[in-house]
Amino acid sequence: MKTLLTNVHVLTMDAAYTEFNPGFISIVDDKITAVGAMENLPTDLHERVLDGKGALAIPGMINTHTHIGMIPFRSLGDDTPDRLTRFLFPLEQSRMTASLAYHSGKYAIAEMQLAGITTFFDMYYFEDELAQATDEMGSRAILAETVLEKAPDTGKPYGGLEYAAAFIPKWLEHPLITPAVAPHAPYTNSSESLKQAFALAEKYDVPFSLHVSEMTFEMDKYASEYNQTPVAYLAGLGVLDARTLAAHCIFATDADIALLKETNVAVAHCIGANTKSAKGIAPIQAMLDAEVRVGLGTDGPSSGNTLDLFSQMKMVAYFHKTALKNRAAFPTRDIVRLATIGGAEALGMADQIGSIEPGKQADITLIETDSVNMFPIFDPYAVLVYSAQAHNVRDVFVAGNPVVIDKQLVHADLRDLRSHLNKEMTNFRSEVEKRAEE
Repeated sequence: MKTLLTNVHVLTMDAAYTEFNPGFISIVDDKITAVGAMENLPTDLHERVLDGKGALAIPGMINTHTHIGMIPFRSLGDDTPDRLTRFLFPLEQSRMTASLAYHSGKYAIAEMQLAGITTFFDMYYFEDELAQATDEMGSRAILAETVLEKAPDTGKPYGGLEYAAAFIPKWLEHPLITPAVAPHAPYTNSSESLKQAFALAEKYDVPFSLHVSEMTFEMDKYASEYNQTPVAYLAGLGVLDARTLAAHCIFATDADIALLKETNVAVAHCIGANTKSAKGIAPIQAMLDAEVRVGLGTDGPSSGNTLDLFSQMKMVAYFHKTALKNRAAFPTRDIVRLATIGGAEALGMADQIGSIEPGKQADITLIETDSVNMFPIFDPYAVLVYSAQAHNVRDVFVAGNPVVIDKQLVHADLRDLRSHLNKEMTNFRSEVEKRAEE
């Protein structure tokens, strides 16, 4: 299939931040074959031509950290201090099922597609069902089975290791899905399980991820028991290298940042979840200055409540400028970079996605400029960060295939997805009501 996108303001996000306005993008099957100014529009026949009508064309956005099976937890106990132990962990153990995870996954993917996200990194349970949901929705993803001593999808201590050992080879050859493994965190995993999970990632040459330096008690634990930070502890175990994606890193020290750079570890920055939980603001500027790979993540729908990166980009600007007391910090172009090619670099996929360049996968998001909040446009990057919202996303392509056209899902009906998920949540809701009364 040959597809031509015309009359778009192309923000390529290449190394030179090349723009074409008005411009075109030519796609053959799953790859971008040409991009340029409208005056150089190809004359060869394309089966599908879409007039962008002045839309901003950006690379499909990349969510580097989320938990798509957790839609049922959204808005549950948000202001409860003991939320994790009162609601999240117990409900996962007693009420999370393969079917609930599957329907939650489809709904979460729909939310991301409608917000212009074409690739995401998920770590949760029942990843086989989440992989099936991802396949049916046509998104690109890295899907990692979570390893924890007690998990809802296995009956054995650290059963996620055995699950991942079967899950990874099953999905290795999928064109859009990359299987992976993800121990929950150093403080919830034994050192042996961490090393075994990493060995599994090495064996199959797949990504490895975990939550790192996210909790104050975590920092206290490793300081008192090991006289180390969690990052230093993980380095000592030998589980930090270029395949490792460390989520959060809120409390990373200067020495930690140097170690992340030395081991080529990437960081998923989840500003929304981190500030909502009042944990703090990760030193992302220092990481970027040290040339650590950094991408943006929403965290799960229970942690950050939203799965779109427009909200995250705004918060990066607002919180980091305030923390640094520098209005000029984090220019909007750099923030858009974090949501696109920066995320691709963090996932080790920058040779495939993250920018609009010939030879790369045709993962493209068109953002309409007709809505009231999208005028005028003096600086398109500033508009994307400060003005645009998820509802401005009009068309989305993954590997050249449309997943959103004219703000409507292609592979599912949102009302049906919600209805199915709501039905699956019956037992979940009953348990929530019981715990709320305690």
